[in-house]
Amino acid sequence: MRFTRVIAVLIAALLLLALQALPAVAAPPSNDTIGGATVASLGFNQELDTTEATTDANDQELAFSCGPPPTDASVWYSFTAATDIKVLVDVRRSDYSAGVVVGHGSPGSLLTTACGHGTVEFTAVAGVTYYVLAIDDQQDGFGNGGTLRISFSAAPPPPTLDITVDRYGQVDSKTGVASLTGTYTCSNADLVTVGGEARQVYPRFVVVGSFETGDVVTCNGAVHRWSATVVPQSGKFAGGKAATVTFGFSCSDFECANDFVEQTVILRGKP
Repeated sequence: MRFTRVIAVLIAALLLLALQALPAVAAPPSNDTIGGATVASLGFNQELDTTEATTDANDQELAFSCGPPPTDASVWYSFTAATDIKVLVDVRRSDYSAGVVVGHGSPGSLLTTACGHGTVEFTAVAGVTYYVLAIDDQQDGFGNGGTLRISFSAAPPPPTLDITVDRYGQVDSKTGVASLTGTYTCSNADLVTVGGEARQVYPRFVVVGSFETGDVVTCNGAVHRWSATVVPQSGKFAGGKAATVTFGFSCSDFECANDFVEQTVILRGKP
């Protein structure tokens, strides 16, 4: 009898050791569903393992108008602003291809506000609760998440741009190549491009050429000069009037501004 009890104790002890040796079963994150959405505010940052995150009908409903993108490894956040503000949600530092879907409403009637890969900007109206869904968007060809790194911040101000075209340009009478100049003023952008078209109309033919400055990186709110060469597609430019249409674009990581000018330029011959 005593021997039987000893054997039973030994078996129980061995079973306990075996169970302790087994790896713990991973669980989905606490914000795996909309009901457990993590409350976020401006300045919020989180690093989260999403490899066990799942997807459900609420994920698919919110993302439906975005394509829908895949909603693998999706986790939820909620955001409510006290005043109207433009918000930037950034997941670019994640170690997998992550996207963001933003919406409002309630399960069964969720409406998409914005969505995108890597970063999303949206305007939060005071008092409205927005749901932010971070997903594995599989743009790298793989699924189920990894280390999500997400942040909420005030969106930067939008780019601005103003361009001008000088009234007088130059033309090389031998080659027929024209040169145009002007100014640009921009702010809140990483690059600026100025380009457009010039044309001279004659009774029997038209001389047309396009131009572009390439990317200009000085964008600090001050006035800067630009110049561009206009190579005719056929024929030659000559001294006299030329009609020009000039476009400009200034872009940040998130959006662009543009401006354009229509102006008649007087081309003067180079010595």
